[in-house]
Amino acid sequence: MAKIIGAVTTSHVPAIGNAIAKGLQNDPYWRPFFKGWDGVHVWLEKTKPDVAVVVYNDHGLQFFLDKLPTFAVGAAPEYRNADEGWGLPTLPPYRGNTDLSWHMIESLVADEFDITTCQEMAVDHAFTLPLKLMWPNAEACPVMTVPVAVNTVQHPLPTPLRCYKFGRALGRAIESYDKDLKVVVLGTGGLSHQLDGPRAGFINKAFDAMCMEKLVGDPEALTRYSIDDLVEQAGTQGVEVINWLTARAALGGRVSEVHRNYHIPISNTASGIMVLANAA
Repeated sequence: MAKIIGAVTTSHVPAIGNAIAKGLQNDPYWRPFFKGWDGVHVWLEKTKPDVAVVVYNDHGLQFFLDKLPTFAVGAAPEYRNADEGWGLPTLPPYRGNTDLSWHMIESLVADEFDITTCQEMAVDHAFTLPLKLMWPNAEACPVMTVPVAVNTVQHPLPTPLRCYKFGRALGRAIESYDKDLKVVVLGTGGLSHQLDGPRAGFINKAFDAMCMEKLVGDPEALTRYSIDDLVEQAGTQGVEVINWLTARAALGGRVSEVHRNYHIPISNTASGIMVLANAA
């Protein structure tokens, strides 16, 4: 049977991709962020996952405001990215696993989640950059992938409670797959940041620290926040923390924290990285 070995949660700021492309990993501004990935690389080398299920939010490459599903799952043999206007290099295609994807889709629908199934799917920086950070020396991503897109753009957004329930269903779907695969769930976005309006540049370090702490031992505490609460506490784009919550929920109950890094700022965003091993 498939086994979820753990989760990695991380920010996905486009500026990270520009820093990678320009070789700025040891630049004084960027070094604290990139060094924060050392613990992730050690864990990945030890665990060697076969598949990454990536919970992220699309920024207009695959979906736009006219058609934006609450939850969408990729079911394609491969996924490609494209020029989003950030100046990021286009990366090689990402291998899919259509058998696993369809199993997950069927399981999620049976669990009463009305998802959008994508047999063709373009993936943006929220998907590509975290995978590049996980395997920085690989020319192409070395694992199979399943994209899981969550709407964090067009209101109404799914509540943290809804995302937690979705994540639990996602975990059940993965671990009921009847092939021996080691799966890492990746949750990307956040942490606190606001890109526009009078609060542009807003960062809430205390709220970020609380979220990271609760994700380890009490993720259900985060389900008591509303979307409006998250906007107030974490900024308009800080609602992306629901992707972290979804990934954490897929792990189930008890987890062990393997690695954590928090750094501000990258661009004008609070950056967090966590590795949680599944102890269930």
